[in-house]
Amino acid sequence: MIEIVSRERCIACDKCIEVCPTNVFDRGADGIPVIDRQSDCQTCFMCEAYCPVDALFVDPRSHPLPEPPDEAELAADGLLGSYRKQIGWGRGRVPGAKLAVGPSLDRAARAPLTS
Repeated sequence: MIEIVSRERCIACDKCIEVCPTNVFDRGADGIPVIDRQSDCQTCFMCEAYCPVDALFVDPRSHPLPEPPDEAELAADGLLGSYRKQIGWGRGRVPGAKLAVGPSLDRAARAPLTS
């Protein structure tokens, strides 16, 4: 279940809002996504997979934790945003590295499939 949107890391790109199949996020007044419907999270990891700056943490358990996990501990342990690296999308949060994410979300811009 989605547990953290890191305000420190987030660049307000809205990828998490766009890919969430259950509309868990809303855009905050400052542009940073906020978790507004945590109970609707399906623990699909799409938001974490598409986040280009590893600003999200989805706990694999399907129920919210009694207390949110400590963001600093997750970052120190390499767990904040680690799902994207585990599936081979991007290189994780590497200073100076070019950001690499999954396939484009803009379906209209994709080249047509050929056989």
